[in-house]
Parts: sequence; structure tokens; C-alpha cells
Amino acid sequence: MSDVKNYDPDCLFCNIIRGDIPSTKVYEDDACFAFRDIAPQAPTHILVIPKTHIASADELNADNAALAAHILAVIPQIAAAEGLTGGYRIVSNVGGDAGQTVRHLHFHILGGKRLEDQMA
Repeated sequence: MSDVKNYDPDCLFCNIIRGDIPSTKVYEDDACFAFRDIAPQAPTHILVIPKTHIASADELNADNAALAAHILAVIPQIAAAEGLTGGYRIVSNVGGDAGQTVRHLHFHILGGKRLEDQMA
């Protein structure tokens, strides 16, 4: 069971980090947690989330932006471990109009096939 800073008991991802909701973990360190999406949109679909509850990229600031930078540094390691040698896409939705369904900052790693050029 991992600790979550700014834990929100109503947040799905906070509860996944704590181990209260099962997931298929692919990576974990002191700052972030990565797991397979339960409704994959590509052969490889992994979510990478900070262990600090931040609702979205809109809440990134000078005090917490290092978490996002850390995640972006970890993503290539995860992609390499998954064998995504032909490339992959990183997506972070912000708000309902963009399709954000869980209000906890997260980055999707999508790959394992040639992805469509259009993202919408």
C-alpha cells in the first residue's frame, strides 16, 4: 500500500495508488505509479499518475511541476520496457471537454500499433 499526498477519498486514482482498488501495476517509484488502463484504446495503454493528488495539468505550478517533469522522464523508461520501439503517444486530458473523466493528473501512454494521425 502506497501513501498518497493530498489524498482524496473520492478519487479513483488515489484509491488505486493506496491499493484499495486493484490495478495491473507496470511501474512504481516514490513519486508516481503506472498501471494498465482497464479500457485500452491501443494494444499498449498505460496510465502514469503522480502519488500526489493534483486534479489536472491546470493545477500545475512552481511548487508541484517537478512531479510532472519526473513523470515525463519516467515515461520513456516505461515505453522501452513495454517494447514500444516504433513510437508511442503521450496524452493528458484537462477538463470534461477534453475527455478527462478522473480528476487526478494522469498521462496516457498509447502504443503498440500505428496510431491514427487525427487525435479527435
